[in-house]
Amino acid sequence: MINLKPIGTAYNDRLEIEDDNWGQVMTRIELDNEIPADSLWGIEEFSHAEIVYYFHKVNKDKIVTGARHPRNNVSLPKVGIFAQRGKNRPNQLGVTIVTVVKREGNQLIVRGLDCINDTPILDIKPVMHEFLPRESFRQPNWSQEIMRKYW
Repeated sequence: MINLKPIGTAYNDRLEIEDDNWGQVMTRIELDNEIPADSLWGIEEFSHAEIVYYFHKVNKDKIVTGARHPRNNVSLPKVGIFAQRGKNRPNQLGVTIVTVVKREGNQLIVRGLDCINDTPILDIKPVMHEFLPRESFRQPNWSQEIMRKYW
């Protein structure tokens, strides 16, 4: 068993789980009192950060371990949960690259974090060019279709 303790909490205006329009959402990530503010020193020198968070509002009865249609849309191909980025995953982890807006003490302000208000934050990592794919990548057409209005 792995036990994770959130390092902070995300605060924004999104109160309901939604599938689209995350691009302009501003989020304030406030570190837990046990995490010192200096843990964020220098993060503002990066244009982007990768945020790892916990889908805390997912109904445990709706977790998928096998295949399903993305967004439960039967017009899309049935693919495994690990071939999509849906929230109803076995460990309920979300990962998103966001734009770093600014750092203020123990708070990080970001744009484009696709989580709802009060979401537990598990980790923050700077995005470095060297960690991005070194070769071009591919993805199926259906994934581009569902992401059309996401950001």
